[in-house]
Amino acid sequence: MQSYKFLFFILFFLPYLFAESVDHLKIDDGYKISIFASNIESPRQLAEDNDGTIYVGSRGSGKIYAIKDTDNNGIIDEKILVAEGLMYATGVSFYEGSLYFSEIDKIWKIKDISRQLNENNNSLPIKTLVTDNLPSDKWHGWKWIKHDHEGNLYTNVGAPCNVCQSEDKRFASILRLENNTWNYVARGVRNSVGFDFHPISKKLYFTDNGRDWLGDDSPSCELNKVDRDGEFFGFPYKHAKNVSDPEFGHLNPGYSFVDPIAELGAHVAPTGMTFYTKDMFEEFRNNIFITLHGSWNRSSKVGYKVIRVSLDEEGNVSSINDFITGWLKNETVIGRPSAPFVMSDGSILVTDDKADLIYRISKS
Repeated sequence: MQSYKFLFFILFFLPYLFAESVDHLKIDDGYKISIFASNIESPRQLAEDNDGTIYVGSRGSGKIYAIKDTDNNGIIDEKILVAEGLMYATGVSFYEGSLYFSEIDKIWKIKDISRQLNENNNSLPIKTLVTDNLPSDKWHGWKWIKHDHEGNLYTNVGAPCNVCQSEDKRFASILRLENNTWNYVARGVRNSVGFDFHPISKKLYFTDNGRDWLGDDSPSCELNKVDRDGEFFGFPYKHAKNVSDPEFGHLNPGYSFVDPIAELGAHVAPTGMTFYTKDMFEEFRNNIFITLHGSWNRSSKVGYKVIRVSLDEEGNVSSINDFITGWLKNETVIGRPSAPFVMSDGSILVTDDKADLIYRISKS
């Protein structure tokens, strides 16, 4: 009986024993991981304003927070609520003094966010609607948002299913907002929850989550590059580089399919990506960091790590390496990395929406 009690303790409490620690995480020598912020329910995408305030979407609570390291010691000591009552508050982007944030079918804006936070200590900042012209389906409905170098706003619309065809062509796409109209940047994209722009070419790179229920090892999740607006990336007819869908693969949609530039592995679930553009890790300049959220329907778990993708001068993948591991201990899930972000000082933040933590990676 004692052995069963001990086993129950290990299985139930092991994730919580690690929750406020980084000792289980593994990274190469020369780099250091620390806890930047805690007690933020299911944190996802991050953004930073001009004074160093970090904004985070809290998907589970439907809230957006501003968090600050007021004494510059690498640990958050102030958390301010800036919006609440949102459906899947996931995406945040900062542009020209204003904070943009998403829920399933809407994107909001808080103008002059720093000024509003300073002037309205006892009330929420005033938010204004940017657009409500998005589908409201919850399946794959959470939104990543990002401004390009010209100030255009982009978002994703995931497929409302595992695999299907939708009459609303906005599903399974990445869109750009222009005059309150969404224009297609990429189509045939099952569920991208992360994209960023190459620092030199300015081309859009995005991850895509592969479909389920084709076995443990098929099809792979993807890293893609958009060369021309409106390119079609295969869903629901073709997955990864060479997997024809058993239900839709025989159909001819009349599109040329664009293959991914890298296959990341089946069921690893990429949920965030960013290019590295700063000086702290000069050796990683123009590399891509991708968080692999981890599998949910595989006989043995995979993912649960941060990977680093190196590109050649043409923007093609030259290598893929693990950057942080340790969130998966045997088959026990200790955390789920959900989004990476590069701070203005060059350090890297990684959100963890299982342990409700944000980690900071710096030079050791």
